[in-house]
Amino acid sequence: MVACANLSPALPSPSHPMANPGYGKRPAGDEDPHADPDFAHLPPREAEIAVFVDHLDDGHAMGHKAIAAEHPRYGQQATRTSLNRISQAGHLRWIREHLTVEDNTMRWVTRTYWSRTRRSEGWWEEFARQRNGRIVPGGLHPGLARTDEPELPEPETEPETGPETEPQPEPQPESGTDRESSTSYLTLAAIRDTEPRMRLSEADCRSLAALAEEWLTRGATPREITRAVTDGLPATVNNPGGLARNRLENKMPPKKAKIRQKAAPRRARVTRAVMACMDCDADERTTEIKGGMCPDCRAEFEAAVAAEEAGLLDAGYVPDTFLANPGAVYEVVDVPRRAAEVRAAAGLRPAPERAL
Repeated sequence: MVACANLSPALPSPSHPMANPGYGKRPAGDEDPHADPDFAHLPPREAEIAVFVDHLDDGHAMGHKAIAAEHPRYGQQATRTSLNRISQAGHLRWIREHLTVEDNTMRWVTRTYWSRTRRSEGWWEEFARQRNGRIVPGGLHPGLARTDEPELPEPETEPETGPETEPQPEPQPESGTDRESSTSYLTLAAIRDTEPRMRLSEADCRSLAALAEEWLTRGATPREITRAVTDGLPATVNNPGGLARNRLENKMPPKKAKIRQKAAPRRARVTRAVMACMDCDADERTTEIKGGMCPDCRAEFEAAVAAEEAGLLDAGYVPDTFLANPGAVYEVVDVPRRAAEVRAAAGLRPAPERAL
């Protein structure tokens, strides 16, 4: 299965959540067909997380919270640190893409790209540059979107039509012969042959033609019009025209339901792509991004790694609220304080305060 020695990795389960459409795991491409890779260059925990991520399907959620919720061994803090190490090793990047949609609206979205093949910093920089100009199909969430934010579905739209109006009388042609050749008129005129009690006059047929035409517009057939006018007649009909009008109005079939159809997918073009920090909202427009992190987040990460290596922090420690399986007893460690001590010992500047 996996080349990492003494490693029995947990693999994703069918319950692992999918990200919203357009987000989640995206392959960087340009690598061999899937085969269990050798992640021996990573520490055991990171190798196990890397195997887990590599077996996720395209579109699966890639946030550390989603992975920790499904992984049986590691909680959120351990998973987050592991993803940072995996990014440093060249397997994972966040790339923020500026999109211009067909309707000329613009927005930024952040995508998560994975490569089972280890990539150099230069390779990822070239990959981001090549994203510029790419066409992105499908609906897009307006505004700045992170990989774990919801994406709005495409609204259902109705075909464009003019304003609804009351049925208008059928235009009367100048010629009497043309006037009497319409389907609505001929249908009414034929009723007197079908049912002698409903001997509609020529004037009746002309005045009722607009109602009969509306029946036809709503999908009725001439036979259905005849049946509506003639079924269940009384023994004697004194006013055929009036009775026919009453029935045509009261038995009018409903209008055809408008077909609601999904709006055609909009396409967008990537007009700019920049590297983004995996731990904060910073990107290359405001800071330097190396190994998938900005300098401040990198310093904080390196301090935490140094603390683990110095034995100040248990490499397996995570806060109880972050545990995948809460209940186990762990040493209570003030992680921020220990990390600050290590930063000071290493000559690093204090970590910036983060807004809550």
